[in-house]
Amino acid sequence: MPVQNESTEATSTGSRPSGARRVPLSPTLAINEAMARKRREGVRVLPLGFGEAGLPIHPALARELAAGSDRGAYGPVAGSAALRAAAAGYWSRRGLPTEPGMVVSGPGSKALLFGLVMSLGGEIVIPAPSWVSYAAQATMAAEGAIQVATPPGEGGVPSPALLADAVVRARSQGRSVAGVVVTLPDNPTGTLASEQTVRRLCEVARELDLVIVSDEIYRDLVHDPSRDVPSPAAYAPERTVVTTALSKHLAAGGWRIGVARLPDGPIGETLRTDLLGVGSEIWSSAPAPMQHAAAFAFSEPPELVERVDRSRRLHATVAAAVTARFEAVGARVPSPEGAFYVYPDFEPLRDRLRADHGVRTGADLTELLLERHGVGVLPGAAFGDAEEALRMRVSSSLLYGETEEQRLAALATPDPLTLPWIADSLDRLSEVLAAVTAPTPLAAPATC
Repeated sequence: MPVQNESTEATSTGSRPSGARRVPLSPTLAINEAMARKRREGVRVLPLGFGEAGLPIHPALARELAAGSDRGAYGPVAGSAALRAAAAGYWSRRGLPTEPGMVVSGPGSKALLFGLVMSLGGEIVIPAPSWVSYAAQATMAAEGAIQVATPPGEGGVPSPALLADAVVRARSQGRSVAGVVVTLPDNPTGTLASEQTVRRLCEVARELDLVIVSDEIYRDLVHDPSRDVPSPAAYAPERTVVTTALSKHLAAGGWRIGVARLPDGPIGETLRTDLLGVGSEIWSSAPAPMQHAAAFAFSEPPELVERVDRSRRLHATVAAAVTARFEAVGARVPSPEGAFYVYPDFEPLRDRLRADHGVRTGADLTELLLERHGVGVLPGAAFGDAEEALRMRVSSSLLYGETEEQRLAALATPDPLTLPWIADSLDRLSEVLAAVTAPTPLAAPATC
């Protein structure tokens, strides 16, 4: 069924026009504000909810941004020639030959995804679970989202068989289904779908005439650098859009600059025209100084390649350590394969959590962790998982340090787990998990 936001007629700030759409704050941003609130209350917090890379900007990137800071004029909606050429080279080096004319830039891949969803129209199929903004954007910019479960252990890609069933059923009811979104590797589970699954999804998309939007913002953070990312653009090039940005692999989330690779052929030409139309009315053009820095970044100079390699190792090491802490108390955790996310499942502990803490849903569990222990995580329901599921997304990337000096040390050391601030955070996590999951001692029998 389509995911829809409920409307409301009034808020605390005044009346709202009848039929106005209510868009709540994104859960990933809301948890960041909740963490700030707990800090103001004097609570020691473990910030495991916000999906930020948690690393300093590389000095070379800062230098390029400064060099472009005098660029104050509007530019082409699609982006500068230099940025589009650099992004085309970036994808070509990854086995996806790209013409600069089929690259469009925007103020972050999030804005580009919104523009693509608006351009596609109809309903959009998304994985369940998946990043929180896919469903919200499909509701705001199109006709809603159809959530389709992923294969076991393969987050980010809807099960091809279930995808086919959902689309055929929706169309038999007179509904329009235009596209499917995939994430490689995945947010929230940190896993990477197999080539076989992606190939089959591409076959279904071709059979049902669906456009594929492949969000590959974590592509360069696959923990095993020898493992290929099975982009659908390699198997269905005529109908796949690929998006990425500097937010994750280069930790430049606040810079808000991203690029989209449109497919060659009629589908791509139409989408490009429509996306440029949307962009012209919403963002006009991505910020020129950011475009200058992004052109440098996508050209992949050696110093940035080295930084990405170091960050990949750091993310993999700490995510694996966080996984081990959850497994130690009995949670089930898919092995993280990319990015900095862990997706533990407390189902084996359901009876104990209900008996000792009244936990019945994922939101109950994450509220317990936040309010009683200062641990900020997000329930799986925020990502489209079932309300009763005791799963949560844990982001390990804000454990690297509170200062730039500490974060740089985390990048530089061969074993970041030996750094006292990271070791202390991991030990605190274990303490909290033990407190939440340990059986409540039986009361001693009364004595005379």
